[in-house]
Amino acid sequence: MSKQSRLHIPRPTARPGEEPDFSFLELSAAGAVDKPSVGARTRDIENLSSDMVRVLDDDHRAVGPWNPDLDPQKLQVALRWMLLNRVFDERMWQIQRQGRISFYMQALGEEAVSVGAAMALRHGDMCFPSYRNQALYMVRGVKLVDMMCQCLSNTRDMCKGRQLPVMYHSRAGNVFSISGNLATQYPHAVGWAMASAIKGEDHIAASWVGDGSTAEADFHHALTFAAVYQAPVILNVVNNQWAISTFQGTAGGERRAFAARGLGLGIPGIRVDGNDLLAVYAVTVWAADRARRGGGPTLIELVTYRGGAHSTSDDPSKYRPKDEWKAFPLGDPVERLKQHLIAEGHWTEAKHEKLVEELRALVLAAWKEAQTYGTMTEGPFIDPTTMFDDVYAEPPERLEGQRRRMLEIERNGGGH
Repeated sequence: MSKQSRLHIPRPTARPGEEPDFSFLELSAAGAVDKPSVGARTRDIENLSSDMVRVLDDDHRAVGPWNPDLDPQKLQVALRWMLLNRVFDERMWQIQRQGRISFYMQALGEEAVSVGAAMALRHGDMCFPSYRNQALYMVRGVKLVDMMCQCLSNTRDMCKGRQLPVMYHSRAGNVFSISGNLATQYPHAVGWAMASAIKGEDHIAASWVGDGSTAEADFHHALTFAAVYQAPVILNVVNNQWAISTFQGTAGGERRAFAARGLGLGIPGIRVDGNDLLAVYAVTVWAADRARRGGGPTLIELVTYRGGAHSTSDDPSKYRPKDEWKAFPLGDPVERLKQHLIAEGHWTEAKHEKLVEELRALVLAAWKEAQTYGTMTEGPFIDPTTMFDDVYAEPPERLEGQRRRMLEIERNGGGH
């Protein structure tokens, strides 16, 4: 008698009120995964998509073939960027809760994802981020005050009031504008990389999406084009375990690692400890070197954990155990890098506390300056007629007519 087929509904391993359960998370020992040459064939390195590249061991020592052997000063710079990201997030979260900005998204627990990659890439490489890559902008030279002004939609807003808060961009930093439509940045990154190859440049593109976004059609379209045309691009999947309130299994993470999504197309996948800055840096350098040498795309899965809420509109206590982040086997990326530097004799708890206070003062000063360019309730206010700018190279008469009518309303006391 044949068995009746059943529809499988993915379920998280723990719900609110239950003990956190990460038994599903397959880990490799630090230093246990071999590092192949950048010219290795995809078929010969399939294990990288299921194993996990890790450098920092339980004693916070850097071990194994993927150890990038970074200078201690460079690691201290990395720690500073990660801490700045966290301190900035804390301040902006508080500001939103005070009703002074409308919306915010933290990168709590994911700081190594952005900092490790940003420090591994060249400035000429084009970045196509998601909305939790704040540190990428910081490393690329975007000022804190400008990021704050974007969240305030004030007179210094880089997006001129036309974007949701936290959806920054930086032409000078080669960071593409963030889109609220998930996964659209993947095809953009592949297209940019193809153009770079056509022009004979050695610049590459890199993009980031969350685990949930791998279920979007744009994700698969991008992989196909990247594979067929061997685009010099790094495609990162940030597996932080939760897509808003939906755990990563709903996007297919139960069946196989996200790093394996490109194997059928011939794209090598690497699964990496996303909370280990040294591992993130080393894998990004490997993938970038491969792309610059004509080896094509690499799909990297960064296994991490979203420590806070999805956004200020979210309450994670409704769908996951309250203390789940504390139980996450890969720990806190900031704490791990700090302990590594201490173990190597290049850092102390006192230096760490001093740095935190310095960064808090820096962020506070930036916030005080940002407010001088206007807030949601206090001027100066952005000129509403700027909505007509940057739409057409040569504005049509009907648009100019609308601008004139708005100016007339302004003159007659219509206000803002």
